[in-house]
Amino acid sequence: MSTGRSSRSAGNDARSDARERALHLLYEAHAKSATGASVVESQVLPVDDLVLEIVAGVDGVTALADEIIAENAIGWTLARMPVIDLIVLRIAIFELKSRPDVPTAVILNEAVELAKTFSTDESGRFVNGILSTIAKKVRQ
Repeated sequence: MSTGRSSRSAGNDARSDARERALHLLYEAHAKSATGASVVESQVLPVDDLVLEIVAGVDGVTALADEIIAENAIGWTLARMPVIDLIVLRIAIFELKSRPDVPTAVILNEAVELAKTFSTDESGRFVNGILSTIAKKVRQ
């Protein structure tokens, strides 16, 4: 995973930047088998409030999100998924469940863009397919 600023976020809003930063922190947490909160605490520079909200939110819904993903990822196990895809899906599920002020289409688009930017060539379609199904169930 790239650690520098991507061209994807250049010119995008604060929410896009926060999602990207949260993805980096949650990826680091996964690599260290730690919580997102513990990785945030170890940061030298302060972490923005929106990033904190996303990381804490994902920490809080990870077990539920993983159940939802497993139920909707037909033919895939969580262990088989690219880690970035799994984290992107968790972020999107947190937002679908906990941030009604953010339109569903925005959440899905942001998740797909993160997956396309930081994961495999097929990740955009993969994330879109799973999230489209999940969004219909979570936001009725």
